Amino acid sequence: MDYKIKSRIWIESENNVLLGEGRVHLLKAINETGSLSKAAKSMNISYKKAWGLLDSINKSAKKPVTINSIGGKGGGGAELTDYGKALILAFDDINKNCWEFLDKQLEKIENI
Repeated sequence: MDYKIKSRIWIESENNVLLGEGRVHLLKAINETGSLSKAAKSMNISYKKAWGLLDSINKSAKKPVTINSIGGKGGGGAELTDYGKALILAFDDINKNCWEFLDKQLEKIENI
């Protein structure tokens, strides 16, 4: 039989979610597109939802994760701060290490 462990990781601060897979995908999309609205569109979520997620991240983070410029005639934009980029790298590393650990733990079930 082929077994799988299902799990999701998220990081909280005082009962507020700082990061999870969806939020990290949003930050990566902002980094790629340079815009919250383009990032939301690329993820097929509403701008309102994306803005709420980003606002939640910024409120839970030690430092700002994005630098935003106001829209208008020339258009606005968003870019990740160095701290925001570091959060993505740290989360991806944690997530990878967790999956490696879980795969090893699954051997306990498979070897019974």
